[in-house]
Amino acid sequence: MNEAEELLATAEWDLPPERHRHFKDVLMQRIDDDENRAAKPSVRRRLARPAVLVPLVSAALAGALLTTLTTDGQPPQTPATSASGTLNRIATAAMASDTVRVRDDQFVYVRTLDRSNTGGFGGPVRLGALHTEESWTAQDPGPLKVTGWLRSSGKDAVMPGQLIPVESADTVPAGVLHPTYRWLASLPTDPDALLRRLREEARPVEGESRDQAVFSLIGDLIGGTVMPPANAAAFYRAAARLPGVREIPDAVDAAGRHGIAITLDDTGFATRHEWIFDKESLALLGSRFYLTDPDRGITTETLAGTSAVMETAVVDRKGEVPARAASR
Repeated sequence: MNEAEELLATAEWDLPPERHRHFKDVLMQRIDDDENRAAKPSVRRRLARPAVLVPLVSAALAGALLTTLTTDGQPPQTPATSASGTLNRIATAAMASDTVRVRDDQFVYVRTLDRSNTGGFGGPVRLGALHTEESWTAQDPGPLKVTGWLRSSGKDAVMPGQLIPVESADTVPAGVLHPTYRWLASLPTDPDALLRRLREEARPVEGESRDQAVFSLIGDLIGGTVMPPANAAAFYRAAARLPGVREIPDAVDAAGRHGIAITLDDTGFATRHEWIFDKESLALLGSRFYLTDPDRGITTETLAGTSAVMETAVVDRKGEVPARAASR
């Protein structure tokens, strides 16, 4: 087994969706190079969400579908009703945020704190140490072979300290595989029209419903990009229309911050993602990723990754961090 394959084996279940796809692209590209294979970007992209093909859901998760939430002075609500209302409030807050303009020659910088699974592929989940991950997404609409750059640091980070290209065998135009500000701004702001577009763009892995793939795609886009407020609001309102969305009143991100979580229950797929939002500002805090897989000895939901978005900014070049950019 070569170095790239070893890294892939230890990282297969490690990262939440918005970070996972980048490292998997890099690792799969290295394997492609080693084996002289050329895989299309969309094929490697499908590995962004772990493909657990177990058509089961934990008893706790199934039970949650039957519970109701009660608010002061309000009649009981179903989880979906509560989640839809919360997502629409999040959309309203996003609509009121400041507009950030991004040029085609710039990069969107995102810094996160992450805890990832350090267990071997096929083995039990073992969450590693908290570490930092940074990404620089190129805004050039392309098509490009290198769509961005990554760097991680700290104990249990993947390839720590290295500035790693997010590279594909084929050129990638602006789109879901290369989400630029300009492309995001071109998407419909009507939530129904946007949801139709996302259903067309999503590529479910085997055993995954299209709604779950759309939910994961929205999570990728809201967690690692900069977009106009109207587009951000449309993403949240589109998510509110997905059947099975559920609110979790209290969830904790990788930085220890408490917030409200939104998840989507899908009984046909043995994974579950949560988006975590600040209870007051309703800003996105981070995400959590759970596994349920009896074939791997997991009979209840197991936390397999957690992330916290610490900083999002626009910089002029790869490797540049906002503090350095501001001092120029």
